[in-house]
Amino acid sequence: MTITVRSFAKINLGLRIGARREDGFHELLTVYQTIALHDMIRVSVGRGSGIEIQCSDARVPKDGSNTCYRIVEKTMRALRANGRVTVEIEKRLPVQGGLGGASANAVAALLGLERALKKSLAAEDRLRIAAEVGSDVPLFLVGGTALGVGRGEQVYPLEDLPATACVVVTPEVGVSTPNAFGEWDRRTGGAGAALAKSGAAKLTVAGASDRMVELGRELSAWLSESYSGAPRQKFRRGRAENPLLELVRAGIKNDFEEVVFPEYPELSEGKSALERAGAKYASLSGSGSALYGLFASKEAARAAAERLRKQGWAAQATVTLTRREYWKRIFD
Repeated sequence: MTITVRSFAKINLGLRIGARREDGFHELLTVYQTIALHDMIRVSVGRGSGIEIQCSDARVPKDGSNTCYRIVEKTMRALRANGRVTVEIEKRLPVQGGLGGASANAVAALLGLERALKKSLAAEDRLRIAAEVGSDVPLFLVGGTALGVGRGEQVYPLEDLPATACVVVTPEVGVSTPNAFGEWDRRTGGAGAALAKSGAAKLTVAGASDRMVELGRELSAWLSESYSGAPRQKFRRGRAENPLLELVRAGIKNDFEEVVFPEYPELSEGKSALERAGAKYASLSGSGSALYGLFASKEAARAAAERLRKQGWAAQATVTLTRREYWKRIFD
């Protein structure tokens, strides 16, 4: 029997880069948000042994470097299961796009494998294996709105923000995350690594720590408010205001834009195009290359996507997914 799983994408509502740690990773602070754009993953288990990855996209590895391969290998070992596992990946999301495609694929493969085997890992084992496979993989075991810290693998569910219309622009260029981090380190003069080795507090890269602290305070202030309560003076929202649009307007930014936009000017142009098309907020997702814009309504998002496509951009209108919708639709 073949199990089909939707592999939903994510966007980053702000991303702060902190110190480079001794293990080579960077401290991060971000808010993850799942969206309705997705790949399709099909998992089957038959007689024999081994793992086969199938995908028509030549850019997707089929060997042990594939996230689906790695998570299947670890899950089969943890469940002490036997059989030949085939994972078919139908790519609809961009490769190296900053939408978490490969990470989402891994979790979809894990969930499909559990159903195919009729066996399940304990929740803590799922999270442990996910974190071993990739920094943002655990997010897709949570879904909805989530705070990501550490190297991004420590995920904490937040109160879901309401479904919000958005447009995702996917330029043809791919951005290498390791290269983007390398450029960030070059620009900060290695200060992050020095601080990490000296035992300084986390999130203390020179020039970035203040912004991280500010982001943390904004998040804490916003999350401590009741949607129906009187807003703090800083926010002054009306009753009809979407809390998601309010949150991103609180000054949250993606630090990767500082290093990615100068190298890929077309991405900066894409962000500006989203803003001209009516986005209330636009940003790079992850290290890119995907960009997204948040809109006041589905109608506004559809109109913007059509306008952007006429201008030559690959644009899709979609919507953010709450945690409930994420899990409702993942096997639907």
